[in-house]
Amino acid sequence: MDANSQMPAWRPDSWQTKPAAQQPVYPDRQALEAVLRQLGELPPLVSSYEVEKLKGQLAEAVRGERFLLQGGDCSENFEDCQSGVIAAKLKILLQMSLVLVQGGRTRVIRVGRFAGQYAKPRSADTETRAGVTLPVYRGDMVNRQTFDAEERTPDPTLLLRGYERAGLTVNFIRALIDGGFADLHHPELWQLAFERPSPVADEYHALVRAITESLRFIEALTGGPLAEMSRVDFYTSHEGLHLLYEQAVTRRVPRREGWYNLGTHFPWIGNRTRALDGAHVEYFRGLRNPVAVKLGPPVTPDEALALCRVLNPDNEPGRLTFITRFGTGRVASELPPLVRAVQSGRHKVLWVCDPMHGNTETTPQGIKTRRFERILEELETTFEILADAGTHLGGVHFELTGDNVTECLGGTCGLTEADLTRDYRSRVDPRLNYEQSLEMALRLAKLLSRQAR
Repeated sequence: MDANSQMPAWRPDSWQTKPAAQQPVYPDRQALEAVLRQLGELPPLVSSYEVEKLKGQLAEAVRGERFLLQGGDCSENFEDCQSGVIAAKLKILLQMSLVLVQGGRTRVIRVGRFAGQYAKPRSADTETRAGVTLPVYRGDMVNRQTFDAEERTPDPTLLLRGYERAGLTVNFIRALIDGGFADLHHPELWQLAFERPSPVADEYHALVRAITESLRFIEALTGGPLAEMSRVDFYTSHEGLHLLYEQAVTRRVPRREGWYNLGTHFPWIGNRTRALDGAHVEYFRGLRNPVAVKLGPPVTPDEALALCRVLNPDNEPGRLTFITRFGTGRVASELPPLVRAVQSGRHKVLWVCDPMHGNTETTPQGIKTRRFERILEELETTFEILADAGTHLGGVHFELTGDNVTECLGGTCGLTEADLTRDYRSRVDPRLNYEQSLEMALRLAKLLSRQAR
């Protein structure tokens, strides 16, 4: 597919002519090429039919007819490819979506930030400890966390392990959903344990009771069960960071034009790799998938407009999502000019808020964390900015887990800095825990209820 008639013809490898940021350096090029050939021959993880269906649903979100809930780990670990861990992630996203459907009176698109989120951008290429400098840990798909020269050397066989674990994750989620796990008639299947009595739990359980009673009432009137309530669509997403890997899973499919990344439904470009003349934008412009771009400091209105023209030259609704991530201190001044510029160009984009990344801080003890109140503040501010501009918040992007970890401060659970070391598991960025995630959904639902009126 020639994504833009004013630009050179696109190929899956045309990005290799551009500057490529955040790419690992493999010392054994022959081993890397062998692995990439294997990846190109393995069955795809997703289908073009699923990709096109998601794009259509995102187009509905652009029109305000759906809302995108995107969430999961900041970086997946191979060791967490376990049924219990995967089911917990699915449960919290299902619970959050139920809250948003009830509060926003709109259909929710459920997208997991998993089944491929095994590579992470880093602020430096190397790490130094006690006078020893080694390559930085870039995620389980690239190298290993142990501070050792052999472990930190990028290993191409990890790309195969990442693909295999992504496949196991996708297949298990599909099996759960097809088996009735997401049946709205039985939300008790999604329950996760609260550590202590909580008003968040009380509010959620009251909401579930109300929905269940309403569903029974409707089915009594219609004379039978509503089949569409027994199953939901669920999609996967990850940052398309490792370009050789992404190229290897990019394919043509029968009876459709163009190229699809069949390693995920919904890839995105990070804030560090969205350079207009860079390799990531070049690779993404040729895909048939819906794509997203993280927008944060420093980004200008002209850059946002150029990204619209390059990544969505046909102005196709559902094709391009902007995920904003400014932080509470900058969103009020930096987001409005972007929104005005995009609207003035009549570009059809979906506005999604990532209130996590711009609000990361480090405690005096050197622990990375985020504050629930600041996350919520950026979310609320973004909602108001978009509403004032005559458009709407079309989705949210959270880093979260279904476990009761202690990584983010605040919320009704009252986590303090002293609690952080109690159960801090993330290797990269801090996540909302189960109770904080559900509380965030309840607060967001109140915002959406205003938008629905």
